[in-house]
Formats: sequence, structure tokens, C-alpha cells
Amino acid sequence: MSETVKNARAVDRVLRAMDTSDGAGVSLRRSIGTPQLDMLDPFLMLDSLSTDNPDEYIAGFPEHPHRGFETVTYMVEGAMRHKDSMGNEGVLRSGGGQWMTAGSGIVHSETPEQENGLLQGFQLWINLPAKDKMIDPRYQNMEPDELPEIAPAEGAQLRLLAGSMHGATGPINGISTDPVFVDAKLDAGAEVTVPLPEGHTAVVYVFVGDAVVGGKDVPTHHLAILKDGDGVTLKGGADGGRMLVIAARPIHEQVVRYGPFVMSSKQELMQAFDDYQRGTFVRKAAS
Repeated sequence: MSETVKNARAVDRVLRAMDTSDGAGVSLRRSIGTPQLDMLDPFLMLDSLSTDNPDEYIAGFPEHPHRGFETVTYMVEGAMRHKDSMGNEGVLRSGGGQWMTAGSGIVHSETPEQENGLLQGFQLWINLPAKDKMIDPRYQNMEPDELPEIAPAEGAQLRLLAGSMHGATGPINGISTDPVFVDAKLDAGAEVTVPLPEGHTAVVYVFVGDAVVGGKDVPTHHLAILKDGDGVTLKGGADGGRMLVIAARPIHEQVVRYGPFVMSSKQELMQAFDDYQRGTFVRKAAS
């Protein structure tokens, strides 16, 4: 089964992810939020973590604040414990994830729940519209068995976190930018079409093997930024490929940010710092 696409997206450009580190020295590859691509409305940052060296991940991401945007964490392999100021605590395991709307303010930590082996996953930052920046924090958990897995073509497997396609719908809901988030795994030469809303900003990040995206070769750890259209055709490379397909509606508003705060004006940004320093940053969770 293949979705009907009338205006297939081509690739605008391909960028190699930049090696960096964050948290307490966690080694990452960053493809959005770099000098070559500061942001891609509404996406603020996209980090890929993939290492079997515990020295590169064991310290994790100690307690830190967020305000004014959303963080999406998707675990491909391994386990990560999360805690936050809303009282949520749990372990993200292989194939699971969380969609956290920080809104008015949240403080959280993410630490590996393992001392060896492969830790592989992603974190995506998505901006919130000005009208939603101070909404109450919201947390959506995704257990591995809650993500629909579909095989719309031979040798192609899709896991849906957000969006609807090929008769399936991902569990994430109520997000203002109407996102699509798909983990696509393709055997060598396998081809599949992923429908995408026209007008949405859309990217494909290849993290295993390589792929042909919209007719263009995309190697491992490269980001393909897509032109507009109503879908994208993906094909597995010589040894197959695995990739994230991510899309969301652009917001078209001013962004003023520094570190973990993403606001719409300098005044709002300064207020975030003031609230954090005064201890009034986090609203008490409902009892």
C-alpha cells in the first residue's frame, strides 16, 4: 500500500551533523541548532546520541530548566531515567519516548539507566507560539508498545510517534504545530512514501546506513531539509537505512532565546531568568 502524493518533496540541501557535547559531557551529533543551521522554524534543535562508550554518556543531563518550547526525547536503544518538577519519574526504554511541553516552566533531569552497552536516541526542541509559551506544562509518555508499527511496502517499516498515515495514527496529540514524527527503517532498495502536510517544515535525518531521500543520496548522520510538497519518497541505500522523518507547522514569530529559555521578546527572556533565580519559575504541580 502506498499513499497517493501529488506533489512529492525534493531536497533543498543536505547538512552533516556537527559533533558536540551537552549536559555533563554527553557526546552528541547536532544537526539543528548549529552555526550552519541556527533553527528551522519551528525546530530549534535536533541532537542524535549514539555511542557504546559509557564515558561518553554516563553522566547524563543533570537537573536543568526549560521554558517556552517543547522537548521530544525518543530512545532507539538503551534506557534513560527522567525526573521532573511536575512529579513525573520513569525510565525511557528502547522504542519509547516522551513529548514534554515545558510551557511556563519545568525543571527536569535525564540520566542513563545503564553502565555499559549502546545508548542511542534523539532529542528535538520545538518552539511554542507566543500565545502558548506560558501554558501549564504537559507531559505525554510513549511506551514502546504504544507506537504503531506499519509495513506499507515490502522491506519498509514505519513507527509513528505523531501524525497519521497508511491507516495508522501516532499517540501524540494536542500539539499546536500539528507535528509528524516517524522512525523509518528500510531494507536495501526498499521504497516507501511518507505523506506530509503541505506548508509544514520537514526534514529527514539518516542515522543508520544511508538512503535516497526525494531522489538525493543522504549518508549516515546527515540531515536532509525538504522543499514543500505533500509527501516524500524514501529508498534504502546499498545496505539499507534508518531515518527520522519530522515535520511541523512553522510559527513565523520572533524568537528570543538563551540556553534553556525560548521566548518572544527580550523582556520575556529576562523574566524567565529572574523567575528562575527567585525560585518562582516552577508552578506547583496539582495535588
